[in-house]
Amino acid sequence: MPVAVSALAHLSLLSDLPAAELARLAGLASERSYARREVVFDKGEKGQHLCFLLEGRLQAVDFTVDGREVGLYFVDVGDYFGELSVIDGEPQAEYMIAVAKARVAFLPRHEARTLILSRPELAEQVLMRVARRLRAISAQRTLLALPNPAQRICAQLAQLAAGGPLIAPVPTHQEIAIMINTSRETVTRVFQVLQNRGIMRREGNQLHIDDLAYLDSVAGGQTEPPKAG
Repeated sequence: MPVAVSALAHLSLLSDLPAAELARLAGLASERSYARREVVFDKGEKGQHLCFLLEGRLQAVDFTVDGREVGLYFVDVGDYFGELSVIDGEPQAEYMIAVAKARVAFLPRHEARTLILSRPELAEQVLMRVARRLRAISAQRTLLALPNPAQRICAQLAQLAAGGPLIAPVPTHQEIAIMINTSRETVTRVFQVLQNRGIMRREGNQLHIDDLAYLDSVAGGQTEPPKAG
Protein backbone atom coordinates (compact mmCIF):
# COMPACT_ATOMS: atom_id res chain seq x y z
CA MET A 1 0.00 0.00 0.00
CA PRO A 2 1.47 3.44 -0.92
CA VAL A 3 2.20 6.09 1.71
CA ALA A 4 0.63 9.55 1.68
CA VAL A 5 3.02 12.51 1.55
CA SER A 6 1.13 14.08 4.47
CA ALA A 7 1.93 11.02 6.61
CA LEU A 8 5.68 11.42 6.03
CA ALA A 9 5.50 15.16 6.69
CA HIS A 10 4.39 14.46 10.29
CA LEU A 11 7.34 12.18 11.07
CA SER A 12 9.98 13.79 13.28
CA LEU A 13 12.94 12.55 11.22
CA LEU A 14 11.53 13.73 7.89
CA SER A 15 9.42 16.76 8.78
CA ASP A 16 12.03 19.35 7.71
CA LEU A 17 12.64 17.87 4.26
CA PRO A 18 11.51 19.86 1.18
CA ALA A 19 8.10 18.99 -0.23
CA ALA A 20 9.61 17.59 -3.42
CA GLU A 21 11.85 15.23 -1.44
CA LEU A 22 8.93 14.06 0.70
CA ALA A 23 6.92 13.35 -2.44
CA ARG A 24 9.82 11.33 -3.87
CA LEU A 25 10.18 9.29 -0.68
CA ALA A 26 6.43 8.70 -0.50
CA GLY A 27 6.61 7.18 -3.97
CA LEU A 28 9.31 4.76 -2.78
CA ALA A 29 7.76 3.84 0.58
CA SER A 30 5.08 1.27 1.33
CA GLU A 31 2.63 0.86 4.18
CA ARG A 32 1.23 -2.15 6.05
CA SER A 33 -1.26 -2.62 8.89
CA TYR A 34 -0.75 -4.98 11.85
CA ALA A 35 -3.17 -6.51 14.34
CA ARG A 36 -2.42 -6.46 18.07
CA ARG A 37 0.36 -8.96 18.97
CA GLU A 38 1.33 -9.39 15.32
CA VAL A 39 5.07 -9.47 14.64
CA VAL A 40 6.42 -6.61 12.52
CA PHE A 41 9.83 -8.25 12.16
CA ASP A 42 11.77 -11.10 13.77
CA LYS A 43 15.14 -11.05 15.46
CA GLY A 44 17.74 -12.21 12.96
CA GLU A 45 15.64 -11.12 9.99
CA LYS A 46 17.49 -9.20 7.30
CA GLY A 47 16.87 -5.48 7.81
CA GLN A 48 15.71 -4.14 4.48
CA HIS A 49 13.85 -0.98 5.54
CA LEU A 50 13.85 2.03 7.81
CA CYS A 51 10.45 1.78 9.49
CA PHE A 52 8.12 4.54 10.74
CA LEU A 53 5.13 4.07 13.04
CA LEU A 54 2.10 5.91 11.65
CA GLU A 55 -0.51 4.59 14.06
CA GLY A 56 -0.66 2.41 17.20
CA ARG A 57 2.19 1.29 19.44
CA LEU A 58 4.99 -1.26 19.16
CA GLN A 59 7.29 -2.98 21.63
CA ALA A 60 10.76 -4.36 20.98
CA VAL A 61 11.23 -7.65 22.80
CA ASP A 62 13.78 -10.41 23.20
CA PHE A 63 13.84 -13.70 25.08
CA THR A 64 15.93 -14.93 28.02
CA VAL A 65 17.79 -18.26 27.86
CA ASP A 66 14.86 -19.93 29.63
CA GLY A 67 12.39 -18.62 27.02
CA ARG A 68 10.88 -15.71 28.96
CA GLU A 69 9.78 -12.70 26.91
CA VAL A 70 11.46 -9.44 27.96
CA GLY A 71 10.37 -6.01 26.71
CA LEU A 72 13.21 -3.66 25.75
CA TYR A 73 11.55 -0.41 24.66
CA PHE A 74 8.39 1.03 23.09
CA VAL A 75 7.91 2.71 19.72
CA ASP A 76 5.26 5.44 19.63
CA VAL A 77 3.51 7.21 16.76
CA GLY A 78 5.85 9.34 14.65
CA ASP A 79 8.93 7.39 15.73
CA TYR A 80 11.22 5.28 13.55
CA PHE A 81 12.93 1.94 14.15
CA GLY A 82 15.14 -0.61 12.41
CA GLU A 83 17.89 1.99 12.05
CA LEU A 84 20.69 -0.32 13.24
CA SER A 85 20.20 -2.64 10.29
CA VAL A 86 19.96 0.34 7.95
CA ILE A 87 23.33 1.58 9.19
CA ASP A 88 25.34 -1.65 9.27
CA GLY A 89 23.39 -4.06 7.07
CA GLU A 90 23.30 -6.68 9.83
CA PRO A 91 20.14 -8.64 10.83
CA GLN A 92 17.54 -7.19 13.23
CA ALA A 93 18.74 -7.24 16.84
CA GLU A 94 15.32 -7.87 18.44
CA TYR A 95 11.71 -8.76 17.72
CA MET A 96 9.24 -5.93 17.06
CA ILE A 97 5.64 -6.64 18.07
CA ALA A 98 2.47 -4.55 17.78
CA VAL A 99 0.97 -4.01 21.26
CA ALA A 100 -1.97 -2.21 19.65
CA LYS A 101 -3.39 -2.17 16.14
CA ALA A 102 -0.70 -0.43 14.09
CA ARG A 103 0.24 1.05 10.72
CA VAL A 104 3.88 1.05 9.66
CA ALA A 105 5.59 2.76 6.72
CA PHE A 106 8.68 1.13 5.18
CA LEU A 107 11.41 3.04 3.33
CA PRO A 108 13.86 0.77 1.47
CA ARG A 109 17.25 0.51 3.19
CA HIS A 110 19.29 1.85 0.25
CA GLU A 111 17.13 4.97 -0.05
CA ALA A 112 17.04 5.51 3.73
CA ARG A 113 20.81 5.09 4.09
CA THR A 114 21.53 7.42 1.16
CA LEU A 115 19.18 10.04 2.61
CA ILE A 116 20.73 9.88 6.08
CA LEU A 117 24.33 9.96 4.89
CA SER A 118 23.68 12.87 2.52
CA ARG A 119 22.21 15.09 5.24
CA PRO A 120 24.41 15.69 8.32
CA GLU A 121 21.45 16.86 10.41
CA LEU A 122 19.63 13.56 9.81
CA ALA A 123 22.80 11.55 10.47
CA GLU A 124 23.20 13.32 13.81
CA GLN A 125 19.57 12.61 14.76
CA VAL A 126 19.94 8.92 13.96
CA LEU A 127 23.26 8.61 15.80
CA MET A 128 21.80 10.29 18.88
CA ARG A 129 18.80 7.95 18.70
CA VAL A 130 21.06 4.90 18.50
CA ALA A 131 23.04 6.12 21.52
CA ARG A 132 19.90 6.77 23.59
CA ARG A 133 18.39 3.42 22.66
CA LEU A 134 21.56 1.48 23.50
CA ARG A 135 21.76 3.24 26.87
CA ALA A 136 18.09 2.48 27.53
CA ILE A 137 18.53 -1.20 26.69
CA SER A 138 21.62 -1.37 28.91
CA ALA A 139 19.66 0.18 31.78
CA GLN A 140 16.81 -2.27 31.15
CA ARG A 141 19.12 -5.26 31.38
CA THR A 142 20.60 -3.88 34.62
CA LEU A 143 17.08 -3.49 36.00
CA LEU A 144 16.35 -7.16 35.28
CA ALA A 145 19.17 -8.15 37.65
CA LEU A 146 17.30 -6.70 40.66
CA PRO A 147 16.18 -9.65 42.82
CA ASN A 148 12.80 -8.37 44.01
CA PRO A 149 9.87 -8.01 41.54
CA ALA A 150 8.43 -5.03 43.43
CA GLN A 151 11.84 -3.34 43.30
CA ARG A 152 11.99 -3.96 39.54
CA ILE A 153 8.51 -2.43 39.11
CA CYS A 154 9.53 0.71 41.00
CA ALA A 155 12.76 0.93 39.01
CA GLN A 156 10.84 0.55 35.74
CA LEU A 157 8.39 3.29 36.70
CA ALA A 158 11.30 5.56 37.68
CA GLN A 159 12.87 4.97 34.24
CA LEU A 160 9.61 5.69 32.45
CA ALA A 161 9.23 8.90 34.47
CA ALA A 162 12.80 10.06 33.79
CA GLY A 163 11.55 12.54 31.19
CA GLY A 164 8.90 13.99 33.52
CA PRO A 165 6.35 12.96 36.15
CA LEU A 166 3.67 12.13 33.57
CA ILE A 167 3.82 8.74 31.85
CA ALA A 168 1.56 8.74 28.78
CA PRO A 169 0.43 6.49 27.33
CA VAL A 170 0.96 4.26 30.33
CA PRO A 171 1.95 0.68 29.44
CA THR A 172 -0.52 -2.03 30.39
CA HIS A 173 0.23 -4.23 33.39
CA GLN A 174 1.03 -7.08 31.00
CA GLU A 175 3.48 -4.92 29.03
CA ILE A 176 5.27 -3.90 32.23
CA ALA A 177 5.32 -7.54 33.36
CA ILE A 178 7.07 -8.46 30.11
CA MET A 179 9.56 -5.63 30.55
CA ILE A 180 10.65 -6.74 34.04
CA ASN A 181 10.18 -10.53 33.82
CA THR A 182 7.36 -10.98 36.33
CA SER A 183 3.63 -11.75 36.31
CA ARG A 184 0.82 -9.36 35.41
CA GLU A 185 -0.80 -10.13 38.78
CA THR A 186 2.33 -8.96 40.62
CA VAL A 187 2.36 -5.69 38.68
CA THR A 188 -1.33 -5.12 39.49
CA ARG A 189 -0.78 -5.70 43.23
CA VAL A 190 2.25 -3.40 43.42
CA PHE A 191 0.39 -0.70 41.47
CA GLN A 192 -2.46 -0.86 43.97
CA VAL A 193 -0.05 -0.44 46.88
CA LEU A 194 1.73 2.50 45.23
CA GLN A 195 -1.57 4.22 44.42
CA ASN A 196 -2.88 3.67 47.96
CA ARG A 197 0.29 5.25 49.36
CA GLY A 198 -0.05 8.28 47.09
CA ILE A 199 3.14 7.52 45.19
CA MET A 200 1.28 7.69 41.89
CA ARG A 201 -2.22 8.12 40.48
CA ARG A 202 -3.84 7.06 37.26
CA GLU A 203 -6.12 9.22 35.13
CA GLY A 204 -7.36 7.44 32.02
CA ASN A 205 -4.33 6.46 29.96
CA GLN A 206 -1.99 8.67 31.96
CA LEU A 207 0.02 7.86 35.06
CA HIS A 208 1.08 10.73 37.33
CA ILE A 209 4.16 10.06 39.47
CA ASP A 210 3.80 12.17 42.62
CA ASP A 211 6.79 10.78 44.55
CA LEU A 212 9.60 9.96 42.15
CA ALA A 213 12.11 10.14 45.01
CA TYR A 214 10.42 7.13 46.63
CA LEU A 215 10.63 5.09 43.43
CA ASP A 216 14.30 6.03 42.98
CA SER A 217 15.02 5.09 46.59
CA VAL A 218 13.40 1.66 46.19
CA ALA A 219 15.17 1.11 42.86
CA GLY A 220 18.52 1.98 44.45
CA GLY A 221 17.98 -0.30 47.44
CA GLN A 222 17.81 2.48 50.05
CA THR A 223 14.13 1.84 50.80
CA GLU A 224 12.41 -1.50 51.31
CA PRO A 225 10.27 -2.49 48.28
CA PRO A 226 6.50 -2.30 48.81
CA LYS A 227 4.95 -5.54 49.95
CA ALA A 228 1.97 -6.61 47.85
CA GLY A 229 0.38 -9.41 49.78
